[in-house]
Amino acid sequence: MDSGLFWVVLILLIGIVVFLVNGVRIVPEYERAVILRLGRVVGARGPGLFFIIPVVDKMFKVNMQVVTEDIPPQDIISRDNVTVTVNAVAYYRVIDPVRAIVDVQNYQFATSQIAQTTLRSIIGQADLDELLINRDEINSRLQTIIDEETNPWGVKVTNVEVKDVELPESMRRAMARQAEAERDRRAKVIDAQGEKEAALTLAEAASLLDDPEFLLRCFTYCDIPPVRAAAAKSVARKLGDENLGLDASAKPAERVRAAEKVREKFADDLKTDGAKAE
Repeated sequence: MDSGLFWVVLILLIGIVVFLVNGVRIVPEYERAVILRLGRVVGARGPGLFFIIPVVDKMFKVNMQVVTEDIPPQDIISRDNVTVTVNAVAYYRVIDPVRAIVDVQNYQFATSQIAQTTLRSIIGQADLDELLINRDEINSRLQTIIDEETNPWGVKVTNVEVKDVELPESMRRAMARQAEAERDRRAKVIDAQGEKEAALTLAEAASLLDDPEFLLRCFTYCDIPPVRAAAAKSVARKLGDENLGLDASAKPAERVRAAEKVREKFADDLKTDGAKAE
């Protein structure tokens, strides 16, 4: 009798120990445990060590880390009827583990599907130029809309980024031709501006050449042979054959020599005027 009682007590003790061991749970820092007792939500436990009632309680682990969701490439028609292939990446994390388990069957799959449909919707409302230029604005709109949709599930979308926009080959060639035409236009504008500045400089120089006194001064004091020769020819042309004491059959060299004499006389007059001033 004593032996039978001993074995009964031993079996009961072993059963209690197994029962207690099976009820011990450990959840790491980056996870939470949602407990359902007899089908009803008890709450979220963790991190660390805690105890559940075996058979009665059911535990679901939820990862609280940021999840990187790669949105597969989507073939989308933009608002200006251009077919583009767009892929993106979404970053989200669970902020309410109870709602992530109770309110949606599979929060990861649901978030992925919402991200894909929202990407197609937003890109379809944008022009190609807007998609290529205003990338930050589109990313912000995607993040806002996806976050509003997943917030009831206890999921917080922190960021959405469009990774790549692939254009058809024909559209790439058209854009390359457009860029080349734009560069040619800028080059022609720069050339035209240079010609305009050169024309203004020539006009200013021509107005100076119309002044005989300026020509004589340039002719008198300039030591650069090409400039001096050009000034001599201009002086001869401005003064004319009569003022130089030449006839119409005079050769160019004779006109230059006559202009030299005018220069010497002009220089002597300047020296005389300077001496009188002193």
